[in-house]
Amino acid sequence: MAATIAKPSFLDLYTPKLFTVLKEGYGLANLKADTISGLTVAIVALPLSMAIAIASGVTPDRGLYTSIIGGFIVSAFGGSRFQIGGPAGAFIVLVSATVAQHGVEGLLLAAFLSGLMLAAIGLLRLGTFIKYIPYPVTVGFTAGIAMIIFASQIRDLLGLSLAKEPGPLLPKLVAIGGALPTINPAAVLVALGTIAIIVGVRRFRPHWPSFIIAVAIAAAVAALSGMPVETIGTRFGGIPQALPMPHLPDISYARVIAVLPNALSFALLGCIESLLSAVVADSMTGRRHRSNCELLAQGIANIASPLFGGICVTGNIARTATNVRAGAHGPVSGMLHSVFLLLFILIAAPLASYIPLAALAGVLAVVAWNMAEKHEFATLIRASRGDAVVLLVTFLLVIFRDLTQGILVGFALSSLLFLHRMAQAAEVENVVSIAEEDRADTVNGNGRHPYEAGLATDPDVAVVRVSGAFFFGAAAAVGAALDRIGDRPKAYIFDLSAVSMLDSTGAATIEGFVRKASQRGAAVYIAGAKPTVRRTLLVHGMKPPRVYFRHTLEDAVARA
Repeated sequence: MAATIAKPSFLDLYTPKLFTVLKEGYGLANLKADTISGLTVAIVALPLSMAIAIASGVTPDRGLYTSIIGGFIVSAFGGSRFQIGGPAGAFIVLVSATVAQHGVEGLLLAAFLSGLMLAAIGLLRLGTFIKYIPYPVTVGFTAGIAMIIFASQIRDLLGLSLAKEPGPLLPKLVAIGGALPTINPAAVLVALGTIAIIVGVRRFRPHWPSFIIAVAIAAAVAALSGMPVETIGTRFGGIPQALPMPHLPDISYARVIAVLPNALSFALLGCIESLLSAVVADSMTGRRHRSNCELLAQGIANIASPLFGGICVTGNIARTATNVRAGAHGPVSGMLHSVFLLLFILIAAPLASYIPLAALAGVLAVVAWNMAEKHEFATLIRASRGDAVVLLVTFLLVIFRDLTQGILVGFALSSLLFLHRMAQAAEVENVVSIAEEDRADTVNGNGRHPYEAGLATDPDVAVVRVSGAFFFGAAAAVGAALDRIGDRPKAYIFDLSAVSMLDSTGAATIEGFVRKASQRGAAVYIAGAKPTVRRTLLVHGMKPPRVYFRHTLEDAVARA
């Protein structure tokens, strides 16, 4: 008797990994490992959180609030042992566009609503379907985001004086081109020095925190030398030394309707980004995350972060990978990373005022370069015409239109190409429908159909073999092939043993053929149908005496 696999219970799907780790046993050695890794990740997250917030059009402290509140919740309640939550570069485009359209209060409301959506997606167990996003789509939108992030940093990389920077790429580049005469050599020197330090540290001391080292050196040199560069202090007035009190964003029916499209975009990108990050952690550790539990935690984090003035929270691939490499044991590491960032705000926030914006722009330039997935992009361009088209369409739509539109159109195009390929794989073969006088030609290789001596029978019996996925995409081609069989046979045998799946359209195609055969008084046998295929046929009314089912083709031939 075949063994049955029990469906996972609610607790199996939604128990946070923190509880699992604590249940396994958690000692001082584990705490030491998580403390070291948590501190390492916090050092990486500190400049990144501020840089991403600035690039998103909000103040740097909001990026830190996001990592502190959202990051703690993602680790405490998430379905991955190693996920690190916080602001992500992938959201820069959407967040900056939302701020431009609806202001900071509109952004907070959109993030709050996206949290409700993410929690609902997790509870409805829809996280499993995110894995169906095709690889060319993910590479295309990631490369597009990388290019937009880099374009957003040109102003600070060059120290340009620009009153208002447009959001769309082409107007942005036009405005930057017009502001080139205001270039600040000191800012360019700081940015290039920051990038050089990051690259050098990663090459010669890959385990050292390159981002914080580069930013600290740039801040010290700029402050001690009196370089005329813009800093966090000169633009934003510094960072508060405390978390703000929680409060709900401004909620009204009109405002909710206005920001709803932005919230949907946040939720869609949050699903993809967080689960991709969890998959990366799984591939590095051999563990398995709980996707729906992770999405529920992401939802809770995005509900809580705006209450404290934070922006969108998602799993971050770079910080998660850093967490794994630093030797984290479990979610306590991510929780401690948030605690260390909170201590920075409480103790050392005034030091952030000296950080040059050109240094943070250099950090994001390196992030964009690493995000671009250049090797994968080139590989997909060469792989096949279909993959190249999906990749380029997604990439160009993300850059020139909209991130969500790029993902949806890329996914739809991939689906159409997949259906086309599956439809081409379906085949109909007339195995035996040969009069005696035709058999000699067939045996000699001149016949129209393959001949199998073991299935030779009365010439008035036609054996038709269907293979592949028999679904709506292949129905027209299969139906045309069936019509060409002719009306001479007195019995038909359908060999469906090679049919991997049959949908309602495919079943209706067979049912139409059976109806025509019945009008001519011809019997129809179906051989080798899998249980799922047979069930679909029965639902569409193909039962004795209209059709007769047989387990094997040989049995059907003998009966016919």
